[in-house]
Amino acid sequence: MKQIEFKTMSDGKDNDLFDEFLKTLDEKQADKIVERIIQIENHGLQTAIKMKWVKKIDKNLYEIRVKFSSNIQRVFYFQKENNQYVITHGFTKKTQKTPPKEIARAKWLRDQYLRRR
Repeated sequence: MKQIEFKTMSDGKDNDLFDEFLKTLDEKQADKIVERIIQIENHGLQTAIKMKWVKKIDKNLYEIRVKFSSNIQRVFYFQKENNQYVITHGFTKKTQKTPPKEIARAKWLRDQYLRRR
């Protein structure tokens, strides 16, 4: 199994969007999200897919799924190259479906990142 690695991205003004999201959560919720990312890095994407820790949203756009009590958090990411993945941002899900606005934001952030590279 190849080791995978997640990195986060900034908004162009040195603000880490994922870190900003984590700061909005209580410590236990934020810790659970970070734990899930570490689990995915350690066990690989095949296990993450089987365990339903991740879900494909669109071409080269995925979400990490975390449930904490009655709160549901989602963290979007995309593949940069090989086993390197970039987290765009996270949000707290309030409905059954992932809001189209959040998907559009993740796509926009992904496209901005890939254009700069």
